Amino acid sequence: MTFLWLVTGASFLAAIGAFARVRRVSRRLERLSESYWELRYEHGQLRSRLARLEPAQAVHGEHDPAGSAAGGPDPLSPGRGDQEQPRAQAGATAFVPLSSLKRPHETTIAE
Repeated sequence: MTFLWLVTGASFLAAIGAFARVRRVSRRLERLSESYWELRYEHGQLRSRLARLEPAQAVHGEHDPAGSAAGGPDPLSPGRGDQEQPRAQAGATAFVPLSSLKRPHETTIAE
C-alpha cells in the first residue's frame, strides 16, 4: 500500500513538473511568434520604403558605382532583354500582422 502511494506521489510530482515546463515553453513560443510577426512587419515596411526610394535614386543617378565597377549588372537599369521587376506602389499597404489588430480587452485561450 505504501508503495502505491509513493508511485502516486512521484507521478503527481512528474505531472506538476511537466505542466510547469509546458507553460514555460508556451510562453517562449508566444514570444518567438510575436517576434517573428514583428520582424515580418518591419521587413515589409522597409521593403516598401526602399521601393519608394529606388525610383528617386534612379532619377538622380545615385546608384552603387562599386556594383558596376565589379562587373555586376546595375539593379536600377534594365539589362539586355531583361524585363524590369514590378515594384511596389508608393501607396500600397505593407504587411500587417493580425495580432496587431487584436483589441486590448481580448484574451487568448493560452492566457
